[in-house]
Amino acid sequence: MRWLLLVVTLFFLSSCTVEEEPLIAVTIFRSDDAFMNEVTAQIEAESAGGIPVVVREAESSQEVQNQIISDFIESGCSAIIVNSVDRTASGLIIEKCRKQDVPLVMINREPLKEDMAKWDKVYYVGARADVCGRMAGNYLASYWKSHSKADRNGDGIMQLVILKGETGHQDSELRTEYFLQALAENGVRIERLGEESANWQRGEAREIMTEFLLSSDGIEAVFSNNDMMALGAIDALKEAGWFDDGPYMPVIGCDGIEEAIQAMEDGYLLYTVKNDAENQARAAYRIASLLAEDEVPDEDSIGYEMDGRYVWIPYQEIVL
Repeated sequence: MRWLLLVVTLFFLSSCTVEEEPLIAVTIFRSDDAFMNEVTAQIEAESAGGIPVVVREAESSQEVQNQIISDFIESGCSAIIVNSVDRTASGLIIEKCRKQDVPLVMINREPLKEDMAKWDKVYYVGARADVCGRMAGNYLASYWKSHSKADRNGDGIMQLVILKGETGHQDSELRTEYFLQALAENGVRIERLGEESANWQRGEAREIMTEFLLSSDGIEAVFSNNDMMALGAIDALKEAGWFDDGPYMPVIGCDGIEEAIQAMEDGYLLYTVKNDAENQARAAYRIASLLAEDEVPDEDSIGYEMDGRYVWIPYQEIVL
């Protein structure tokens, strides 16, 4: 599938000129991220019968992504959707597109507000990370209060470890901040036994969780900034004898990817929040399509509420 996508990409980029039909170019930070793969697949599905899209990944390199965007612009693409590698680099991306008057939709990684203010043809589609953190914190607080055995050492304090995404990413920081705030508001006292970045990756999370377990046998709960890291933590816990015939560890994630929902059904993952990839992709594609046709998006034309040039897609509670 990847080789086919590359061939299609090269074909479109070689023929994407201002004289041709409109084309929407998409670049994501990496291709092995489960959530962004869902977003990309939905954008491609939305393009059926509409303006075609071409997708290129940045291999977790902002330098590579900057070159991809330059290639898109030079090839005459009509609008660009960007899931940036580094949100702090969004200002340069916006300026690059502004100079060539190529409309831009940023998705999932929110640019700084001062960068969004630079141009009236840049839009952002995403979800409010603070809401995810609060939902997760409220759920874990409820679980803690209703399951006395969760306090394994009986000290009335939740011994907690946290797996964060990329340092500086708004989802990493806000999900963590508001998760902890929600626990505090619910009167749950905590002791953080460990907090490390696993960069959204399952393998990294498994290794970090293994280290957490080796350094402390008193862990009572795990909060992960996304589902893939939560699944990595579960992998490590299984290897250490938890679940199935062993003790249970409450693990919470975020994004609601299919593997995570299956893990909930199987009794491993306690909770996750649905980060709506389908509607984020649909909103981003609709905005980009209108911009590609020199139209100004509004709520009626895209079918979503707008907060200026922002579209916030709500998280969804997952009930099995």
